[in-house]
Amino acid sequence: MGSISSVFGIVSFVGFLLFIAGIGLAVLAASQGRTWRGGVSLALAGVVIGVLFSIVGQGIILVGASEIAVVFNTVSGGLDPTPRTSGTHIIFPILQQATIYPVSQQEYTMSGSANEGSVQGDDAVEARTNDGQVVDLDITVFYRIDPAQVNRVHVDWQNRYESSFIRPTVRGTVRDVASQFSAEQIYSEGRAELNTQLEETVSARLAEEGFNLTDLLVRNVTFSPEFTASIERKTVAEQDAQRAEILVRQQQQESERVRVQANGQRDAAIAEAEGEAQSIILRAQAEAEALRLVSEQIAANPALIQYQYIQNLSDNVQIALVPSNSPFLFDFDSLLSGGITDFTAPEVPESSLDLGGSDATVTQEPTADATPAS
Repeated sequence: MGSISSVFGIVSFVGFLLFIAGIGLAVLAASQGRTWRGGVSLALAGVVIGVLFSIVGQGIILVGASEIAVVFNTVSGGLDPTPRTSGTHIIFPILQQATIYPVSQQEYTMSGSANEGSVQGDDAVEARTNDGQVVDLDITVFYRIDPAQVNRVHVDWQNRYESSFIRPTVRGTVRDVASQFSAEQIYSEGRAELNTQLEETVSARLAEEGFNLTDLLVRNVTFSPEFTASIERKTVAEQDAQRAEILVRQQQQESERVRVQANGQRDAAIAEAEGEAQSIILRAQAEAEALRLVSEQIAANPALIQYQYIQNLSDNVQIALVPSNSPFLFDFDSLLSGGITDFTAPEVPESSLDLGGSDATVTQEPTADATPAS
């Protein structure tokens, strides 16, 4: 009942001790022929104090911050409709009895580990999947009593609600929900869905009896060794297949890279060849156009060739020898007027160049007929 009730209980106990001491003093005084009234008075005072403080102590209840009290009326046989929340409350002793329940979060664990859980030993929930596999699940539920329904909890379950309701309800629900899944689903992606369905189902079932589920955890799932070995083999095979697929994809990517590179090199070579061909065509077209222009100029001015020839002669050339049978396009009169003073066809065995004086002489080996140009 708290510290106040404890104080009243101690005072009541002291009163009863005084009652016993008073009786003893009265008996001792009577045996010695003395008056026994003092002992009787002490005994009466002790019994009054004991009974009074005992009754008052039972009439005061102290409810903690995380507790709630259900008040039972012994006369009517019913419960007070208003439970007592945290604080100090006074009830009528004997006529009313208070039972305190915790409204804080409570935990109940069922585990396969020997030193875990609310029950010692292997207490995991054994269930069977829809494909016939046996699976053991470690479950922890977090719940609290609904303060608004604490009277219902008191009537239906009282202090045995954990062993009589929470435990069997959770275990039965786990078996029902697990039977909707295959073992492979629970082993892999279906475990989260299993946890969600369990939480929803258990929450609805507990709410019907005045409890609020705050959380449910599937802490561990254990399969038979045979099933675990088969799953591991399947997983290894899938991983090998994935690795092979990745290797094939890498090879395909490398082949594609090589193909793209080869295509790029081919396109570059083609482009280079096309560019070179275009360049040749353009150069040929330019040369042809240049020749066309030159031809037009020569046709319009025949003496242009002679002029260009004379312009390119050295300033000190005085004699030019040409074979008589070679066609020339030059007007030799113009050549002579350009500074050439003598023109002969000497017979010399080979070509020679004399640069000994101020005048330069150019000679050629004569042909059968050497005719001086005039």
